[in-house]
Amino acid sequence: RVGLFGVGNMGEPMTMNLLASEAVSSVTVYSRNPSRLSRVEDAGASVASTPRELTKHSDVILSVLPDLPQLRNLLEGPDGILAGVGHPIVVVIVSTSSPSAVRALAAELDGATGGLVHLVDAPVSGGTDGAASATLSIMAGGSEDDFGRVRDVLAAMGTPVLLGPLGSGEVAKACNQLVVAATMAALSEATVIAERSGLDVAALLGLFSGGYAGSRLLDSRKQRLIDKDYRVSGPAGFMVKDLRFATDAATATNTATPQLNMLSQLFTSLVDAGLGDDDLSVLQKHIASLPRS
Repeated sequence: RVGLFGVGNMGEPMTMNLLASEAVSSVTVYSRNPSRLSRVEDAGASVASTPRELTKHSDVILSVLPDLPQLRNLLEGPDGILAGVGHPIVVVIVSTSSPSAVRALAAELDGATGGLVHLVDAPVSGGTDGAASATLSIMAGGSEDDFGRVRDVLAAMGTPVLLGPLGSGEVAKACNQLVVAATMAALSEATVIAERSGLDVAALLGLFSGGYAGSRLLDSRKQRLIDKDYRVSGPAGFMVKDLRFATDAATATNTATPQLNMLSQLFTSLVDAGLGDDDLSVLQKHIASLPRS
């Protein structure tokens, strides 16, 4: 029995895939905005009126909320998650979060529930396209036993791989986001240079796709860059948080990060320019607006 918090751009297609999985007997969802749940409810998901109700009917809970503070807001009180714990549960943190904060939350939940609640961190990569097609790369951290309890559930949404103890998935996702941010910055900068040089950007990106500059990110964002379509799929502003976690991991491992430092500054300036709620591809617009230094 699976419960899910966070039925948004990623959570909705993930819920639809869970409903289609033979490994899942039931799916229960909760949202403070019930109007967002109509599609998954029509597909067979049960809608809980409180986090407590969702917890009572779940063996595995997926948090697809933006980060841990949003999950913590649902823990306490008579209708909170902790009030519904009366049986063993594995909570899977799908959000991109701090590895140390995930480990701290695991210790708190273990103490508060007498060991009934265990955590697995399993952030994903692949965007809304991967969520819809159940092809997400799922980077997991946790004990082998806990991962074994949720492996088939995660497999309904993509390819889960256990990378190490709790927190390892978040470190992996931070590294993933460093590569994504660098690739998006390079593509954005290249298209601005090309357009201002009189090149056909669509033709150029088509050539990129067949060469060493090709990537899944390019395939996903190519048309957006051509059309300058920045309608949100994955908010660009989230990258500031993600890169901060990468910086934390670098600090913990005494790793020099010249590129990470530059990217953190670039995405912070993008958010300061008021573009953080747009799609990641809005970095193209932001770079085009910057003065030549």
